[in-house]
Amino acid sequence: MQVRQNLPLRSLTTFGVAGTSARTLTLERLEQLDALIEALAGSLPFILGGGSNVLFARDLHEPLVLVRLKGRRLLDDGGATILLEVGAGEGWDDTVSYTLSQGWFGLENLSLIPGLAGGAPWQNIGAYGVEAAELIETVQAVHTGTGERRTFSTADCDFGYRSSFFKTADGRRWLITSVRLRLSREPHPRIAYGEIQQELAARAALAAPEVSDESADPTGQPAGSPSPQQVAAAVRSIRRRKLPDPASLGNAGSFFKNPIVSRDDAEPLRVAYPKAPVYPVPDAAHVKLSAAWLIESAGWKGFRDGDAGVSAQHALVLVNHGNATGPQLLALARRIQQSVHDRFGIALEPEPVIVA
Repeated sequence: MQVRQNLPLRSLTTFGVAGTSARTLTLERLEQLDALIEALAGSLPFILGGGSNVLFARDLHEPLVLVRLKGRRLLDDGGATILLEVGAGEGWDDTVSYTLSQGWFGLENLSLIPGLAGGAPWQNIGAYGVEAAELIETVQAVHTGTGERRTFSTADCDFGYRSSFFKTADGRRWLITSVRLRLSREPHPRIAYGEIQQELAARAALAAPEVSDESADPTGQPAGSPSPQQVAAAVRSIRRRKLPDPASLGNAGSFFKNPIVSRDDAEPLRVAYPKAPVYPVPDAAHVKLSAAWLIESAGWKGFRDGDAGVSAQHALVLVNHGNATGPQLLALARRIQQSVHDRFGIALEPEPVIVA
């Protein structure tokens, strides 16, 4: 197993902030697990995949484990559905593209989400009406203290909005090695989100501008259901238009969760700001607010203080314009939280892991 001392952190996260890991171990094969557990000697490591959902605001003194476990295996073919095992170190968007190429559907709304497959259950990633938890059948993990290997059911994972058991104090002892996805051979496009409908309609109009209005339904959708590949293409287009590319501008995607509040707490906001987006959630007593709307309305979109800033494309994205430090980005995040709370009485919760 590769072990490195004083490894620079800048290239390991999409924020691209400077820092150093005192001791870094890279896990590339399952056969290395015993050696990894022995090397950790009971210490609590920081486990890192693609680094797309973390902000380092200090040097890392605890052991850093880079998960690079590769591989995809078809475990079961039930005809209508398949069960696919994906190594935690596989690229998430590469996995989405791979499944679509095989005619296995369900992940299309989660296209272009950065990071690795192991982060999907850890964060319960979601976009455009779909969460990873809906497709995950089991998660395979190893306890970094004892070496115990365990298969977690979806119930064991305790999935919630951008959360799971693995984000808890006890859960962080477990290193995810692979995730098993139950996918469908039958397309069931999920296009309830208005942005997807608009993008699909625009693409259809460009592809066949001569088609009469009779070929579209009242919602503006093209005749017939879109294919999963078309949904994926629409999602990719939307994300590229709205979100800066981490390869050219350091960021970790959405920095704050959309707040879920009681209907009573949301009512003053709705009265004062009738255009404020408010979305239903399964719990009828609560609603989801738009963190992006709150931040933009508080005047932060496009803000810049040195190299720490807020994206001009999307108010929910904090960006590193080059040499912003972790503490500078964290300080900006806290200013935004205070500003939104002072103006709207709403508390914003960060989405990335913050190491401070």
